[in-house]
Amino acid sequence: MNNLFDVVALGPKYLWSLIFRILPKLLGLLVSLMKKFSKDKHFHPPLMELETAIGTLQELPQELLMDIFATLEIPDLIRAGSVCSSWHSAYTCLRNLGTYKKSQTPCLLYTSRSAGENVACLYSLVENRTYKLTLPEPPIRRRLLIGSSNGWLITADERSELHLVNPITGEQVALPSVITIEQVKPITDGSGIIRKYKLSYYCREMDEGPEIFALDKLREELYFKAFVFPDHCTRSFFVVLIHHPRFQLSFARLGDDKWTWLPQNTQYRDCMYKAGLLYALTALGEIDAFDLTASTVTMKVIMNKIDRYPYAWKSWYIIWAPWGDLLQVWRSFGVPQYKDADGDVPEDGPAMHWPFFRTTKVTIYEVDLKASALVETKRLSNHILFLGHNNSLCLSADEHPQLKENHAYYTDDRSEPPVALKNVHRDIGVIDLENSSRKKIVSHIWSNWPCPTWITPNLTKMNLAFSK
Repeated sequence: MNNLFDVVALGPKYLWSLIFRILPKLLGLLVSLMKKFSKDKHFHPPLMELETAIGTLQELPQELLMDIFATLEIPDLIRAGSVCSSWHSAYTCLRNLGTYKKSQTPCLLYTSRSAGENVACLYSLVENRTYKLTLPEPPIRRRLLIGSSNGWLITADERSELHLVNPITGEQVALPSVITIEQVKPITDGSGIIRKYKLSYYCREMDEGPEIFALDKLREELYFKAFVFPDHCTRSFFVVLIHHPRFQLSFARLGDDKWTWLPQNTQYRDCMYKAGLLYALTALGEIDAFDLTASTVTMKVIMNKIDRYPYAWKSWYIIWAPWGDLLQVWRSFGVPQYKDADGDVPEDGPAMHWPFFRTTKVTIYEVDLKASALVETKRLSNHILFLGHNNSLCLSADEHPQLKENHAYYTDDRSEPPVALKNVHRDIGVIDLENSSRKKIVSHIWSNWPCPTWITPNLTKMNLAFSK
């Protein structure tokens, strides 16, 4: 069973902590109880008093419970749903309707060898604690993680096949086969069993000879980043891939039996979806908008090329800010100077340590679409960024008071083949957007494979997402 649901193991101490986080939502109904058992005093009441408090809360109408629960972070919401039958009923209604707190705080998802092959660890920035989640087969530690958005992970298994998995609910969805991607063809034996893949290196700009890959090696060469977006126009979801050769786009709606190639451009690094349009940002700073709702997909260039040197040590992100501006975010990297035991820099210099990239600066630009220009800004007043293989986020600090405003929380997402970074320390931390000072989030307790990523917990079942 998913350890996040294991309330029995938490005991009265953690249950009381949960009640304290809910009590402020009760609009003064239990003011006297709050005064007696102030959280600042770290007082842990006897079990009898705890049961009395829970009994009082059980008597609240379900509508009021749902209003209170709707404001909780998902770990607290799950624990609240396990307290008693009335709370579980309120929790179930919220989960099925998807009407709980809109802006959940992202958590860091990683794996640990000691935890097991099927276990993912979820580090909560709000609680500064880790939960262990048992995920469905195939084992998460044998997958390549290429994306995280709207509570879903996009993973590639050891046959390079793609799956969506929700680590909170355990729901998993298979995506169209890798052999339906335009540049991939299967190589079969005499029995028709796929033994290898052939990857052709062609796109709008080039056409090179193919290479042959083992089933588990293709994923490291082919995939860069992926996204899952809800499409309210079709009341469904679709997945977008940024893949090689040359960072092209393909997409598939849930239920499709193949990937649809978008050959109009290359060098894409990030995507976002808004009002029926898919926006894709290239390493040259240009932005293309795709209308995926029509029977024939159309594309419009809404931002021309900016940067003439796309292969600098950068990552690029596109974000629609909560106040309505379109942002480009450029993340710069450096290579630390490494010294030998005598304190000397090796003769071959830092070049030999090229995988050890570290984030040095995050630059934010407001996009002026009319002038096709970028305007740099050094402050995101009262806002926070989350960057990595997740869908790029800009969140309000008012809604996430435990986080550092005008900071960017980041994880690795460089474009080098993942195997090249498999055995090195990951670039994970938080950076001040004004002065570029950096701090670790937690000590390096996670494994390097698959790459840790931010995920925004989501309890809504995919088949219920558009039921309301």
